[in-house]
Amino acid sequence: MSTSALHRPVTHTELVVNSLARWPSREAFRDDGRSYSYAQTADRLARVARVLQERGLGRGEGVGVLSPNRFEAWLSQVGAGIAGGRYTALHPMGSLADHAYACNEAELKVLCVDPAYAERAGALLEACPAVEVVLTFGPAEVGEDLNALADRVGAVTLRPGPKGPDELTWLLYTGGTTGVPKAAELTEHAIAQMSLAISSGWDLPKSRRYLACAPITHAAGTLITPTLMSGGCVILQRGFDPLRWLRDVEIEQATLSLLVPTMIYAVLDSPELERTDFSKLETIMYGASPMSPARLAEGIRRIGPVFCQLYGQTECGAIATSLWRAHHDPDDLARLASCGLPMPNVRIELFDEAGRPVAEGCAGEICIQGPSVMRGYFKQPALTAETIVDGWLHTGDMAVRDAEGFLTIVDRKKDMIVSGGFNVFPREIEDVLATHPAVSIAAVIGVPDEKWGEAVKAVVVPRPGETIDVEALKGLVKERKGPIYAPKSVDVVEALPLTAVGKPDKKVLRARYWGGSGRGVH
Repeated sequence: MSTSALHRPVTHTELVVNSLARWPSREAFRDDGRSYSYAQTADRLARVARVLQERGLGRGEGVGVLSPNRFEAWLSQVGAGIAGGRYTALHPMGSLADHAYACNEAELKVLCVDPAYAERAGALLEACPAVEVVLTFGPAEVGEDLNALADRVGAVTLRPGPKGPDELTWLLYTGGTTGVPKAAELTEHAIAQMSLAISSGWDLPKSRRYLACAPITHAAGTLITPTLMSGGCVILQRGFDPLRWLRDVEIEQATLSLLVPTMIYAVLDSPELERTDFSKLETIMYGASPMSPARLAEGIRRIGPVFCQLYGQTECGAIATSLWRAHHDPDDLARLASCGLPMPNVRIELFDEAGRPVAEGCAGEICIQGPSVMRGYFKQPALTAETIVDGWLHTGDMAVRDAEGFLTIVDRKKDMIVSGGFNVFPREIEDVLATHPAVSIAAVIGVPDEKWGEAVKAVVVPRPGETIDVEALKGLVKERKGPIYAPKSVDVVEALPLTAVGKPDKKVLRARYWGGSGRGVH
């Protein structure tokens, strides 16, 4: 046996198969009143993979999944790799044009969809030459019923997929701000390393009952393999509703969940919060966008010391830094603004525009090395070359590092406002605005201004029953940050536009004020 074969890295499908074999009688999934043991999950996964092969899925060919959270969505996601193919998520909130673009560029041969999306699947079947097969999670007017087909599969044993560690297994479109669709290429080894790093680098409970309400076809799915590796149970919710989440935290005795900040704000603003028993809940992972330190401190005081921040991108398998529960001091807002320390198996540096490391306390772009980093953007070599430079993944996020090594993101490079020659980072203003007791959430953008080039504008959502005093908000920022940072205008709205993954959509906000100019689409 060669040394290279002896040291062959583990694949993601090997992790999943080994985990399912370890606790055959334990409950692995709960989904809409249905329960599946580890043995039943292994059997069903093997059957779904066999159906994909029988329907012509070849090695390296694409499977798209369009569905809310349900057991079959996870089976299709992982079953694609078991069958030798690769997986691409189609977000349920995406448009027909978005889905068609992904189907064509990613050359998705098979679509696996919830019956609610059967009409969309039919339209994609007609519009996309690459799509040949539609499988639905139950009877529908389009395609074939995957569950019925899996029932008819004969006895089959679950085995890891045939692909090696360096072969493409997930091709995921990112929620970037440029408007240009781009898909990150993640290998079997990268996804395996992601799962292993999450298991050790996120502050997870030893006993995991994972309540999944955010889309498991996206970031929330990263916790499923680590949960199965520990012998835990995944509890699936079809989508996020703060009342239903609060109810299931208590009824299902969840120990773990993952929420984006806008979801946490909705939970904190819910009248049912004070009546919920959080005694079993140990960890709420949060990330995807910066969270207000003031609202985070409120969450710690009202829910408990359960918060652990994750920072990462699709391009690095969601693995970069984490801020553990013990680092969440509700009396230290500066520390609560931090995204934490580098994760295991990750190397992070902050570089200036010339590619030189910046000094402590100075802002630089977060750049990452590690085994979970993508190998590039699918079919986009020029964009890949712009993003991966000299062996470093350039994230586009600007941060500072303190004396203890903690990183604090100041903003996206493209969100920075240049007003009167000064660089203004919206994140710093948003954090101040969120300390006001009447503000639920705030977003800050630059808008056209004849004198300053760009003027600072705040868009805020009031808490239920509260009234916003615009001048008081301007004065608050001026007092805390100085006149350069003080918003020239404040708009009060009922809700902010959100991206498909729950982030405030600043591209949409800017477009309202910039019209057809270039700044509005970045």
